[in-house]
Amino acid sequence: MPQLLTSLKQQHMPLAAMGLFVAMQLLRPTGAVVAVNATAADTFVVVAPPPPAVIVFGDSTADTGNNNFIQTLLRANYTPYGRDFSPGGVATGRFSNGRLAADFVSQALGLPRAVPPYLDPAHSIHRLASGVSFASAGSGLDDITAQIFSAVTLTRQIEHFREYTERLRRAVGGAAAAHVVARSLYLISAGAGDFLGNYLLFPIRRYRFTLPQYEARLVGAAEAAVRAVHALGARRVRLPGLPPLGCLPLRRAANLARPGDCDGRLNVVARRFNRRLRAMASRLGRELPGAEIVYVDVYRVLAEVIARPWAYGFEDAARGCCGKGYVETGVLCSLESALTCEDADKYVFFDAVHPSQKAYKIIADAIVHAASQ
Repeated sequence: MPQLLTSLKQQHMPLAAMGLFVAMQLLRPTGAVVAVNATAADTFVVVAPPPPAVIVFGDSTADTGNNNFIQTLLRANYTPYGRDFSPGGVATGRFSNGRLAADFVSQALGLPRAVPPYLDPAHSIHRLASGVSFASAGSGLDDITAQIFSAVTLTRQIEHFREYTERLRRAVGGAAAAHVVARSLYLISAGAGDFLGNYLLFPIRRYRFTLPQYEARLVGAAEAAVRAVHALGARRVRLPGLPPLGCLPLRRAANLARPGDCDGRLNVVARRFNRRLRAMASRLGRELPGAEIVYVDVYRVLAEVIARPWAYGFEDAARGCCGKGYVETGVLCSLESALTCEDADKYVFFDAVHPSQKAYKIIADAIVHAASQ
């Protein structure tokens, strides 16, 4: 500490700022860094310590293999899924040709390169202590969405998280478990299926809610999920927003007014929902003790990639790599595997709904950047 004080004096830092800086250093958690701009004594930047784990909830954009272990048709544990996951390819259950955004986030934070699924009995609680996904393909913010597809509801995913914290406590002790839970980075990636696989496909919710009412209901469900994980100890939560739903290959194919073009109406829905989600995240960040709730603008990121794919090394942003690229997803991709593209890195989407591994890496970069704010 004396050396630190000498260094601060050499920078001509005002005494008041120096005192506050030293106090913050003494009170900071182990590993944290507190930086002060000596030319503007009232400006402080706190850089959080790296998280011990990435903990994930959500749908097929975040399911790293949980659906392999439940009774559902929504699985991706067959080719061509996973063909680029590692040398030789491994169909892990991820709906992409390789890794998902959560995997890249984990690696970027110095954690394992792949986040394991909670329901895989092959993974011990010690392995899951450095990252775990509770997500289930076909799930959503609305539990009815998951029930339609026999997926794990978001409510049940949070129950699995509660179970996880108890198992962790028994395995490593209360203090170590509390550290993992409090310091980890949490991702809740869901919402697209609530519109595409529920509201727009089945009448269950359309008979009860207008579209704006349903959007508000989903944001309310997202808020309830954040509050629930916060009550269990989570503090650093990231909420990726919806992508441009109308530009998914499947929705381009369904755009009867302008076949092949993005469906502008669905993109309006996505943007409107995202505004509500962003506002909710900001509000909860102020309301919940110790919470850091951050919205991630996935829409902006993917919209830019889709508008200028060549700038990111892609050649096709309108079709998926799998099959003809407009309708194939899930089992349909397996049936058309002989027609799968040669190089998935040239495609923004791997199937008609899900991004390619390369696109997920771009999304992950946005999440990591948001995590550094």
